[in-house]
Amino acid sequence: MSYFRTEKLAVGYNRKTLISGIDLELEKGRIMTLIGPNGAGKSTILKTITKQIDPIDGDICIDGASLKEMSLKDLSKKMAVVLTDRIKPELMSCFEVVAMGRYPFTNMFGKLTDADIAAVNNAIATVHAEDIAGQDFATLSDGQRQRIMLARAICQEPEILILDEPTAYLDIRYKIELLDILTKMAREKGITIIMSLHEIELALNVSDIIVCVNGENIESVGTPRELLDRGAIERVYEIGDNKESSLWKYYDRLISSIKDE
Repeated sequence: MSYFRTEKLAVGYNRKTLISGIDLELEKGRIMTLIGPNGAGKSTILKTITKQIDPIDGDICIDGASLKEMSLKDLSKKMAVVLTDRIKPELMSCFEVVAMGRYPFTNMFGKLTDADIAAVNNAIATVHAEDIAGQDFATLSDGQRQRIMLARAICQEPEILILDEPTAYLDIRYKIELLDILTKMAREKGITIIMSLHEIELALNVSDIIVCVNGENIESVGTPRELLDRGAIERVYEIGDNKESSLWKYYDRLISSIKDE
């Protein structure tokens, strides 16, 4: 049985369906990436998976249990989330923001144990943010904030991690470093990862399964190789057949090395 799956899932807002017929499966410790143009519905799918918005129809199951039957507290012990919505903590250090990831496991007073503090420090070290741990979160750059929010999710020690555009605001060094962290979390710790990315080349290199979202339905689902062979990426981004166009030449250069691997 797959660790994560959706069954005839329909998502949208105010009872208006945006995307329907979403049937996905992912084994534990694997990486699934949603790609597609801006506004295609990637964030809507992720927010539905994380119970931020209710599904229009269908079901979502994690480890054999339906999300409909899970409380937010129970879900927080299995799932950590890094979305693009900005949090605005008042007068909190980066260490304190990361420590928020331990709250599902603390007592009613939110007191951190020595084990919790060790988990916070380990998460901060994982994203190489030791130098800013004591800094006011509000003073950070966008890229630094992204790393701290990932540390908060890691600190939660989840079974499944959901990320919406985790490489946004990061320069190329930290994009690669972050995706390397996620890959190791999946391979070495068995954490299931579902995320959205804009960078096609990064998605093709780190994902076990890619989901092409086109704004009305799911264009295609498969391994990176399968999608390239089907021409699914050309269709979802409407690259067209004109091989003399700048867009096609860019795309061809982008994936040529991947096809040859």
